[in-house]
Amino acid sequence: MIKSVFYHAGCPVCVSAEHDIISLIGKDNVEIVHLAEEKNRVAEAEAKGVKSVPALVTPNGNVLHINFGASMADVKG
Repeated sequence: MIKSVFYHAGCPVCVSAEHDIISLIGKDNVEIVHLAEEKNRVAEAEAKGVKSVPALVTPNGNVLHINFGASMADVKG
């Protein structure tokens, strides 16, 4: 089964959205990627179309940007 991927940077907006996403679709249906801790996955997120975090990439490849927390430029530092 292909999971959705939730990318975030650990800010309060992102953490709140993470809890909501897990509550809505279930922990078994989403991979959580904390980009501040997994900087090696920033390029992956950008390649999938993530422009800001928090963002959810669905199994179909749609990118759902959720309540602007940080731009990818901010994440890259």
